Formats: sequence, C-alpha cells, structure tokens
Amino acid sequence: MPNFNGVVDISHHNGNVNLVNAAADGIVGVIQKATQGQQGVDPTYTRNRGRAASANLLWGAYHFGTGSDGVRQAENFLNTVGNPNQVLLVLDFEPNPTGPSMTLEEARAFVTHIREKTGRFPGFYSGHYIKQLLGTGSDPILSQCWFWLAQYGPTPVVPPNWQSWTLWQYTDGAFGPEPHTVRGIGRSDRDFYNGDKAGLLGFWAANS
Repeated sequence: MPNFNGVVDISHHNGNVNLVNAAADGIVGVIQKATQGQQGVDPTYTRNRGRAASANLLWGAYHFGTGSDGVRQAENFLNTVGNPNQVLLVLDFEPNPTGPSMTLEEARAFVTHIREKTGRFPGFYSGHYIKQLLGTGSDPILSQCWFWLAQYGPTPVVPPNWQSWTLWQYTDGAFGPEPHTVRGIGRSDRDFYNGDKAGLLGFWAANS
C-alpha cells in the first residue's frame, strides 16, 4: 500500500500560513505546536486552528517536551488545546536546544496523564533521541503510543519499541526526499501516513 503524503506539521516558525492553499495542494491534516514545557504556548496555535477549520483540514496538536515535571507539562498542553475531541494529540520527544531535555520518566508521566484525562494515549514523535535512549530495549508505557518517526532519509528505520511507524516526518523542508514545500506555507515539515488517504481519515477519527 502506498504511503499518503498529506500531513504537514507547523509552529510559529512557519509564520503567516495560508491553510486554504495548503488544502488545495493536497494537505489533509495539520499538526500544530501548541505548547512547550510547563508554561510555553505557541502564539499561532489558536489562530491556525481556526484557519484549519475554515479549510476543512484535520487538526492535531503537539507538545515539545522539556526536562521538567511531565504531569505539569501535560496540564499546560491540555489547557491550551481545550476540548481534545477531534484533535490528534502528540508528544514531541527530542533534544531541547535551549535547556534540559525531557527524560524517559518525564515522557511516561506525560503520556500517562494524557491517557487519564482523555481516554487515549497521544502519539509519540521522535527520531535519534529515542533510539539513543532505548537502544534495542523497549518501554511498555511508551509503546502504547502510536509512533511518529522523524528521519530525513529515503528509508524509515523504526526503533524496536514499535512494530511500525504511523506517521513519518521525511523532511524538515531542507533535508530528506522531495517535496520540501507546501503551497501556502513554503518550506516545511512534511509527513507520510503509513497507508492511503482513507486509512489516514480512519486513523485520525479513531485517535482524536
């Protein structure tokens, strides 16, 4: 089954985006940065959520994890997201360039709190960082999250903790296979879904 290239993830770094044009370019789902750490909020989150709704796009939100209390970070995320119904929720687990990075223990606390509050585990976005920390080992809590792989190369390599990837961020707009751009956004993070468009729609409905 071919992979469907219909998801983009964005943050304030993408500036003033036109999501109607993105939809016309084949984008079906948008995952926006909502929060970072215990208090950080992306200033474009609410505006872009409204724009996505106007463009009839599926909506998701991610939290950039930092080295601090996982439950408090989850509360910041949920407070910013508001009603989580029809919102795909994700933890972004990668090295923090501006301070301490989230630990595995903090990540477990985060995803467990999301599960307790929403009834579902969030997605887990990571690349070399989780591979570095887990190696060939496994984590029974994090493995309950669906996996979003960050890897800018031609072939996805999934850590042993997951059987497969659900989303694959194959480019950051500069590295990785083409295409690197989205109409209305420009150079951006683009993501494959592991399946076809109908599968993506079903997955989003079941996990949001």
